[in-house]
Amino acid sequence: MHYKQQLMNTGQYLISNQLAWGTSGNISVRTDSDEMLITASGTYMANLSENDFVKFNISTGQNYSERKASKETPMHLGIYQKREDIKAILHSSPFYTTLFACSNEGILSELFVETMYYLEDISYINYFHPGSQELAEAVTTQSSHSNIIIMRNHGVAVLDDSLLEAQMRLQTLEMACRMILKAKESGIKLSLIPQKTVQSFLNDSFYKPRKKLNNSIESS
Repeated sequence: MHYKQQLMNTGQYLISNQLAWGTSGNISVRTDSDEMLITASGTYMANLSENDFVKFNISTGQNYSERKASKETPMHLGIYQKREDIKAILHSSPFYTTLFACSNEGILSELFVETMYYLEDISYINYFHPGSQELAEAVTTQSSHSNIIIMRNHGVAVLDDSLLEAQMRLQTLEMACRMILKAKESGIKLSLIPQKTVQSFLNDSFYKPRKKLNNSIESS
């Protein structure tokens, strides 16, 4: 499928599943080893068109398009430079995930099959202004250690090897945050899967190929 069509479908998916809202957030895809497409500034996720994307050279940061790109472009470029295995990045502010980003509540991965797999590695960074170099550098650094980066009082960046897998990772994160909150509200004590079982699942279950972080590219 055409990369722009994939991004358009992703924007509609995020809005339809309450994983994004309005013009909040930005999405990108690596189109080859050294180029990416990212949403332009001020675009509405639910109504993306073929003209709503900006093409960049990943190594040099050169903008090949006339439109102004998302202010978070430096963050996307940094991740792609650091992680050559990453093919898609979703930056969004889903309600429950952002609620957790605005609190000190922990996000549990030992809940069910999908959380064990998709939420294995979560990193956190302190608040930095959107579009700032400080934010881009903090996210890029943490991308070596995680495929989910929670930005305190802001939102989340999700990294994966395809847009479809990134969608699943983001939706699993939002569901886990909602489940944890609802359990607290209802006084239900969640029963966690033992760490030994989690490691057995990740290493031996063959649910899906485990997405390890050993392909990270260290920046100079």
